[in-house]
Amino acid sequence: MNESSLGMQTHVYFKKLFRINMREKSWKYLIFALIISLLVAIIVGPDMFGNNNFEGTNSGFFTLASACIWIGIFNSIQSICKEHEIIRAEYRQGLRISAYVFAHVLWQALLCLAQTFVIFIVCCIFMDFSQSPHLLISAYAENFVTIYLLTFAAAILGLMISSISGNPTTAMTIMPFVLIIQLVMSGCLFQLKGAAKVISFFTLSRWGMVSFGCEADLYNTKANVEPVLEQFGYRYDNVLNSDLYKPEVLMLFLAWFAIIAITIFNIFVCGLALKIKNRDS
Repeated sequence: MNESSLGMQTHVYFKKLFRINMREKSWKYLIFALIISLLVAIIVGPDMFGNNNFEGTNSGFFTLASACIWIGIFNSIQSICKEHEIIRAEYRQGLRISAYVFAHVLWQALLCLAQTFVIFIVCCIFMDFSQSPHLLISAYAENFVTIYLLTFAAAILGLMISSISGNPTTAMTIMPFVLIIQLVMSGCLFQLKGAAKVISFFTLSRWGMVSFGCEADLYNTKANVEPVLEQFGYRYDNVLNSDLYKPEVLMLFLAWFAIIAITIFNIFVCGLALKIKNRDS
């Protein structure tokens, strides 16, 4: 084991993860994704798009982003913390922590891809993406990429939480707080200012909404509908900064890059946390 390369150990542990998850009937995660996406799509689908329908589109994408984050974290929140004793024993025998982490990352990448297909198919049935503007190839491709990046990034966030948690109970206790932070910091529920606004730039929900907003051109939708609503004394003061919703390819790529950067950071923290936990082994 000590002479095994990083690639070889990653391959070995990935196959081990695959066998374990097949034995534990991991198809239930696909069922979970199906149920959550069905609930979201049925509720927001009919009012998702339309002429100047900022409220429906913004709320719909917020709900979809929240669902992706919930599904991703649920995938992995207990994956590592339930194996701390096994990791410690195998670390003494030459386990590379990086190989172990990469194996989990690869498994989550595969699982999240399957879940994204499930979520996307449900969304296509209930939400007419053809009515949505797009910046690159098509609204379908852009939304698929965003859904996948959000779900996968949330799964890696779950791995990170699992790595620093002593046991599954602790991980599940932390999970609701993380989800609440993601929801609040999205910028869709409250107008963020000062430190809260700065913190929001390090959350998946914020960049997920920027990505969805750019793809659906919520900037111009908001601009068109706001003057009418102001006549009745109503303003969209509590939504994400509309400048980040501008339909620009650069802004879309920035949102995707931010999600990927947060994912890489969480992978690093995950590996670091496991090395610290096993430094005396």
